[in-house]
Amino acid sequence: MTDHDEESARAGSAESAEPNGSTISRRSMLELIVLGTLATACKGAERTATTVEGKAGADTARAAAGTYQPTVFTPHEWETVNVLVDIIIPRDERSGSATDAGVPEFMDRILVLYPEDSLPIRGGLAWLDHECADRYGRPFAHCNTNERHAVLDDIAWPKRAKPEFSQGVAFFNRFRDFTASGFFSSKMGVADLQYQGNAIVPQWTGCPPEALHKLGVG
Repeated sequence: MTDHDEESARAGSAESAEPNGSTISRRSMLELIVLGTLATACKGAERTATTVEGKAGADTARAAAGTYQPTVFTPHEWETVNVLVDIIIPRDERSGSATDAGVPEFMDRILVLYPEDSLPIRGGLAWLDHECADRYGRPFAHCNTNERHAVLDDIAWPKRAKPEFSQGVAFFNRFRDFTASGFFSSKMGVADLQYQGNAIVPQWTGCPPEALHKLGVG
């Protein structure tokens, strides 16, 4: 598979079927996670507003990254993290991917500050590799797009996941929240949310009609 094929496959993964058969944008799902539970979804989310070595957010991590050498993750784990975050938040027509926003660097820097959180993350990455090795004879990062998505589909929806995948479900929930925390706290992620706060409003004329319509009250 070429790099172009892989990129196209990531972009194509933006739509995923829910158990009820409906379709939801993965990015829309992540927006709901962050907007509704950013303060409590996980420890990583609670720390999103915390400065990282005196500088806040994933953007700073990416800007300072260059040839970033992770402190917490091994080279193989780093490869897996970079693949996995871009499956969760792929590049699309609206913004870049999680790696474009510096999410892997954000994760590594947060785990340096809070090492007690590294065990469930790194243990989950190992679980993912073992599951892929059992199914396909190779680790997650070396699987093709269809193989990766087959494993993730078994752990992405907790209510329909089989009991034997409980460890994978717990890991993926945590990792997905961690990814969303890094992305949507970055400049790119805030722009993706189309957040329009902190702007002067010379004259308040009420809620815009398009916003009322979206909320179903206009």
